[in-house]
Amino acid sequence: MKVVAIASLLAATAIAAPTEMLEARQAVGNSASELENGACRPLILIFARGSTQPGNLGDLGSATCNQLKTAYGSTRVACQGVGGAYSASLAANILPEGTTSGAWDEAIRLFNLARSKCPNSKVVAGGYSQGAAVITASVRRLPAASKTNLAGIVMFGSTRTDEEGGRIPGYPAANTLNICASNDGVCDGGLDVSPGHSAYADDVPTAVSFLRGRVTAAGGI
Repeated sequence: MKVVAIASLLAATAIAAPTEMLEARQAVGNSASELENGACRPLILIFARGSTQPGNLGDLGSATCNQLKTAYGSTRVACQGVGGAYSASLAANILPEGTTSGAWDEAIRLFNLARSKCPNSKVVAGGYSQGAAVITASVRRLPAASKTNLAGIVMFGSTRTDEEGGRIPGYPAANTLNICASNDGVCDGGLDVSPGHSAYADDVPTAVSFLRGRVTAAGGI
């Protein structure tokens, strides 16, 4: 079923960037490596894009990043996309965990980097579609020390919703928000792409509000 649905997923990616996701003057575009290349900031966002999306953040990652920067100030938030071995290929969706081991290892590297480089920073994370599978697979494997400053996680249209019930094993459910539209066929585990899978731009404010709440609960920045 998943193999057959890959063609549908490919077709959907052509329309997966509705114009309302894109702000005319974004501070950060579809790529950001502010954790790797910049100084420590009070809040770090690690985000994994969806299949075939541009850059290392994709559209939803960019929107989440920019709304966090608007809320806290651009110099107080570092945005970091998951790139490297995570190529966001369509074929990876049919693997047992919905992505490759190289992808989740790259995300783990970034979480560990945030902890070792910026131990006083709060970390939030997110992922869209296959990117949510990357976040799920990496966080469940994180050492305990790298979870201590991980305040909250948001997922949009996760391909692991059916298998994991919108949760991440080994991470508090209260700190996790899984946003899956009722008309998003990907959320049932079959990769049956439907219009709802490309319509999460309007949910970004809800996701950012959730992350801000978790940061406040963790002591703020």
